[in-house]
Amino acid sequence: MPRITVRAARPEDFPQWRALYRGYADFYRVEQTEEAARTVWAWVNDPGHEVEALVAEDAEGRLLGLAHYRPFARPLSATVGGYLDDLFVSPEHRGSGAADLLLAALREIAGERGWSVVRWITADDNHRARSKYDRVAARTMWVTYDMAPGA
Repeated sequence: MPRITVRAARPEDFPQWRALYRGYADFYRVEQTEEAARTVWAWVNDPGHEVEALVAEDAEGRLLGLAHYRPFARPLSATVGGYLDDLFVSPEHRGSGAADLLLAALREIAGERGWSVVRWITADDNHRARSKYDRVAARTMWVTYDMAPGA
Protein backbone atom coordinates (compact mmCIF):
# COMPACT_ATOMS: atom_id res chain seq x y z
CA MET A 1 0.00 0.00 0.00
CA PRO A 2 1.48 3.40 -0.97
CA ARG A 3 2.41 5.87 1.75
CA ILE A 4 -0.30 8.51 2.09
CA THR A 5 -0.04 11.64 4.17
CA VAL A 6 -2.68 14.23 5.01
CA ARG A 7 -1.84 17.90 5.23
CA ALA A 8 -3.38 21.34 4.82
CA ALA A 9 -3.85 22.44 1.22
CA ARG A 10 -1.20 24.84 -0.10
CA PRO A 11 -1.51 27.49 -2.86
CA GLU A 12 0.61 25.41 -5.28
CA ASP A 13 -1.90 22.54 -4.98
CA PHE A 14 -4.46 24.37 -7.11
CA PRO A 15 -4.18 22.34 -10.36
CA GLN A 16 -4.46 18.98 -8.58
CA TRP A 17 -7.08 20.25 -6.13
CA ARG A 18 -9.11 21.57 -9.07
CA ALA A 19 -9.07 18.19 -10.78
CA LEU A 20 -10.29 16.52 -7.57
CA TYR A 21 -12.95 19.16 -6.95
CA ARG A 22 -14.18 18.79 -10.54
CA GLY A 23 -14.49 15.05 -9.90
CA TYR A 24 -16.47 15.76 -6.73
CA ALA A 25 -18.86 18.11 -8.56
CA ASP A 26 -19.25 15.58 -11.38
CA PHE A 27 -19.99 12.79 -8.88
CA TYR A 28 -22.91 14.80 -7.48
CA ARG A 29 -23.89 16.06 -10.95
CA VAL A 30 -23.40 19.69 -9.91
CA GLU A 31 -22.58 22.27 -12.56
CA GLN A 32 -19.54 24.09 -11.22
CA THR A 33 -18.02 27.04 -13.04
CA GLU A 34 -14.33 27.82 -12.98
CA GLU A 35 -15.25 31.08 -11.23
CA ALA A 36 -17.02 29.17 -8.45
CA ALA A 37 -14.05 26.81 -8.03
CA ARG A 38 -11.66 29.76 -7.85
CA THR A 39 -13.88 31.35 -5.20
CA VAL A 40 -13.70 28.21 -3.07
CA TRP A 41 -9.94 28.04 -3.59
CA ALA A 42 -9.63 31.69 -2.51
CA TRP A 43 -11.59 30.85 0.66
CA VAL A 44 -9.31 27.89 1.38
CA ASN A 45 -6.23 30.09 1.03
CA ASP A 46 -7.59 33.05 3.03
CA PRO A 47 -6.59 32.67 6.70
CA GLY A 48 -9.51 34.97 7.58
CA HIS A 49 -12.13 32.73 5.95
CA GLU A 50 -13.75 29.88 7.85
CA VAL A 51 -13.33 27.22 5.13
CA GLU A 52 -10.18 25.11 5.33
CA ALA A 53 -8.97 22.17 3.29
CA LEU A 54 -7.04 19.01 3.87
CA VAL A 55 -5.53 16.95 1.08
CA ALA A 56 -4.33 13.35 0.98
CA GLU A 57 -1.05 13.04 -0.87
CA ASP A 58 0.98 10.04 -1.99
CA ALA A 59 4.77 9.72 -1.77
CA GLU A 60 5.16 11.17 -5.29
CA GLY A 61 3.21 14.33 -4.41
CA ARG A 62 0.01 13.33 -6.19
CA LEU A 63 -3.18 14.49 -4.47
CA LEU A 64 -5.56 11.58 -4.00
CA GLY A 65 -8.35 13.24 -2.05
CA LEU A 66 -9.63 16.38 -0.38
CA ALA A 67 -11.73 17.48 2.56
CA HIS A 68 -13.25 20.94 3.08
CA TYR A 69 -14.36 21.81 6.59
CA ARG A 70 -15.28 24.72 8.84
CA PRO A 71 -16.47 25.48 12.34
CA PHE A 72 -20.15 26.05 13.07
CA ALA A 73 -21.91 27.38 16.15
CA ARG A 74 -24.25 25.05 18.05
CA PRO A 75 -26.42 27.41 20.12
CA LEU A 76 -28.51 24.73 21.85
CA SER A 77 -25.41 23.19 23.41
CA ALA A 78 -23.42 26.46 23.49
CA THR A 79 -20.56 24.72 21.68
CA VAL A 80 -18.75 24.89 18.38
CA GLY A 81 -18.72 21.91 16.04
CA GLY A 82 -16.90 21.17 12.83
CA TYR A 83 -18.76 20.76 9.55
CA LEU A 84 -17.30 18.58 6.80
CA ASP A 85 -18.64 20.14 3.61
CA ASP A 86 -16.85 18.03 1.03
CA LEU A 87 -14.95 14.75 1.14
CA PHE A 88 -13.70 13.21 -2.09
CA VAL A 89 -11.14 10.61 -3.09
CA SER A 90 -10.43 10.09 -6.78
CA PRO A 91 -12.05 6.89 -8.06
CA GLU A 92 -8.71 5.27 -8.89
CA HIS A 93 -7.56 5.72 -5.28
CA ARG A 94 -10.67 4.56 -3.46
CA GLY A 95 -9.82 1.78 -1.06
CA SER A 96 -6.31 3.22 -0.55
CA GLY A 97 -7.07 4.44 2.95
CA ALA A 98 -7.08 8.10 1.90
CA ALA A 99 -10.66 8.70 3.13
CA ASP A 100 -9.86 7.09 6.49
CA LEU A 101 -6.79 9.29 6.86
CA LEU A 102 -8.69 12.46 5.93
CA LEU A 103 -11.44 11.65 8.45
CA ALA A 104 -8.87 10.79 11.14
CA ALA A 105 -7.05 14.08 10.55
CA LEU A 106 -10.33 15.98 10.83
CA ARG A 107 -11.16 14.13 14.06
CA GLU A 108 -7.77 15.17 15.43
CA ILE A 109 -8.31 18.81 14.41
CA ALA A 110 -11.72 18.72 16.11
CA GLY A 111 -10.12 17.48 19.30
CA GLU A 112 -7.39 20.12 19.20
CA ARG A 113 -9.94 22.89 18.66
CA GLY A 114 -12.39 21.64 21.27
CA TRP A 115 -15.20 21.04 18.79
CA SER A 116 -18.13 19.13 20.22
CA VAL A 117 -18.84 17.15 17.04
CA VAL A 118 -17.86 16.75 13.41
CA ARG A 119 -20.97 16.65 11.23
CA TRP A 120 -21.64 16.06 7.55
CA ILE A 121 -24.30 14.95 5.11
CA THR A 122 -24.15 12.63 2.15
CA ALA A 123 -26.54 11.48 -0.53
CA ASP A 124 -28.86 8.68 0.51
CA ASP A 125 -27.74 6.58 -2.46
CA ASN A 126 -24.01 7.09 -1.81
CA HIS A 127 -23.72 3.54 -0.49
CA ARG A 128 -19.95 3.18 -0.65
CA ALA A 129 -19.35 6.37 1.36
CA ARG A 130 -22.15 5.54 3.78
CA SER A 131 -20.61 2.17 4.57
CA LYS A 132 -17.39 4.03 5.46
CA TYR A 133 -19.23 6.66 7.50
CA ASP A 134 -21.20 4.03 9.41
CA ARG A 135 -17.86 2.71 10.72
CA VAL A 136 -16.52 6.07 11.96
CA ALA A 137 -19.58 8.09 12.95
CA ALA A 138 -23.14 7.80 14.20
CA ARG A 139 -25.95 8.39 11.73
CA THR A 140 -28.39 10.95 13.08
CA MET A 141 -32.15 11.05 12.93
CA TRP A 142 -32.22 14.52 11.39
CA VAL A 143 -33.69 15.21 7.96
CA THR A 144 -32.14 18.03 5.95
CA TYR A 145 -34.14 20.78 4.22
CA ASP A 146 -33.09 23.56 1.83
CA MET A 147 -35.14 26.76 1.64
CA ALA A 148 -34.60 29.30 -1.11
CA PRO A 149 -33.95 32.85 0.07
CA GLY A 150 -36.56 35.53 -0.49
CA ALA A 151 -36.26 38.12 -3.21
